[in-house]
Amino acid sequence: MSDAAMSTGYMTPQELKEQERAAKKAERARLKRVEMDEKAERKRAAKSGFANVSNPRRSKLLTLVCAIFAVYCLFPFVYLLVNATKTQADFTSTFGLGFGHTFALWDNIVTVFTYQDGIFGRWLLNTLLYVVVGAGGATLLAIMGGYALAKFRFPGRKAVFAVIIGAISVPGIALAVPQFLLFAKLSLTNTPWAMIIPSLISPFGLYLMWIFSEQAVPTELLEAARVDGASEFRTFFQVSLPLLAPGIVTTALFTIVATWNNYFLPLIMLKNSNWYPLTIGLNQWKDQASTAGGQAIQNLVITGSLITIIPLVIAFLCLQKYWQSGLSAGAVKE
Repeated sequence: MSDAAMSTGYMTPQELKEQERAAKKAERARLKRVEMDEKAERKRAAKSGFANVSNPRRSKLLTLVCAIFAVYCLFPFVYLLVNATKTQADFTSTFGLGFGHTFALWDNIVTVFTYQDGIFGRWLLNTLLYVVVGAGGATLLAIMGGYALAKFRFPGRKAVFAVIIGAISVPGIALAVPQFLLFAKLSLTNTPWAMIIPSLISPFGLYLMWIFSEQAVPTELLEAARVDGASEFRTFFQVSLPLLAPGIVTTALFTIVATWNNYFLPLIMLKNSNWYPLTIGLNQWKDQASTAGGQAIQNLVITGSLITIIPLVIAFLCLQKYWQSGLSAGAVKE
């Protein structure tokens, strides 16, 4: 900077340009040093066999594996989406992953809800009933039971833990026949209660809320609420419940998906088509072509299946951040 500029406190245009060039040169030098440091770090990581978390290495093999899994997971959805646009004639005469001669998506949707006097709408309402009452009740019981087991000490607590672990290890399909015999004795088969009552029990949801409550709700916070005179119910609903939100969403998603996709239990419990859920109803439509005089309606089955998965997709997309945080809870010790 010249003496005149220093005395006046201003820089000439030429000095400003020189200063700007010097700043750009220093920035290029800094970026070059960063690039060299990254290369050196990758070489050290390659030699030692460990990757730096803040500077991960690209792996073509892992990218390929992830791409294969992505295609595997998305293929059924793409198949449903493409074939839901076809008429029955195009469905049987065109390539499975290619569009038909007529774009009939809207016509198929309308036909799905009007076929057989609109029985699909009844199946959809039945499924929503089983999910809201059954899965909702299972989530509520899991929350209350898991919280009580985590924050209260009582005789037999270890025995309850052993029973829960044992119940998780028993597949649900193994209990279907005993449940059917029990409900037949109680004259509850072929009624909505045959679907709702078994759905209220979720051993995995109870275990998940137990573990999550241990980590998410500090005991000191509960003691402070009790010192302030709050009752146990008020402490649970106003203090603990907001802290359990990620675990609640995670448990709700598991129970909703399990109830929504339940197939074997309604298959043996329900005989009246008016109480069918979507899984049994769509399977009945699929088997219709194999019956005497039955009409093939694969296009309606595909369109109905696409409509069936849309609520689950929306639920996962809206709640995935809570679902992910709920799954990671308790993974590390603080």
